[in-house]
Amino acid sequence: MRIIAGQHRGIALASVGKGDAGAHLRPTSDRVRESLFSVLVGYGMPGDARVLDLFAGTGALGLESLSRGAAHVTFVDDGRVAQRLIRENIAKLRREADCSLVARNALKLAANSGAAFDLVFLDPPYGKGLGAKALLHARQHGWIADNALIVFEENAPQDAPAGFDILEQRRYGDTHITLMEPTI
Repeated sequence: MRIIAGQHRGIALASVGKGDAGAHLRPTSDRVRESLFSVLVGYGMPGDARVLDLFAGTGALGLESLSRGAAHVTFVDDGRVAQRLIRENIAKLRREADCSLVARNALKLAANSGAAFDLVFLDPPYGKGLGAKALLHARQHGWIADNALIVFEENAPQDAPAGFDILEQRRYGDTHITLMEPTI
């Protein structure tokens, strides 16, 4: 796994290895990330966006955003293995000043005291129904900007939860990407 493009192109990210079976670490493949970011360019992202990476895992999606010009990434993950991998990957890219890590369950985020996020990656453990719940919780607690672009990765197409509209859906093998925006 590596950074595909931008300032940090080609840098190898920390290997998940055997990881933690309970952590459900399943990094988004290089091929899917490359295709996804080609689509995001059409939406003007990541630009200088503030990025929220929920269920961040290794942090690959957020770090790819930084490499391509995002201003800041906040990673959210409650797994110890994931937190270690995220910290290691941030250090590899020397982007500590542009990142923060919230060591918390994405379904239990406290109210956001800072600016809301423009680009939100949502990559929950597949098939557990956690993504929509986390998205609704994050919006309710001020994490998601009114004009945000949501990238929801799952193993099946996702319906938009109340308060969100689907922009488009794409399939990459067994990975389904649903792009959404908040309804205002």
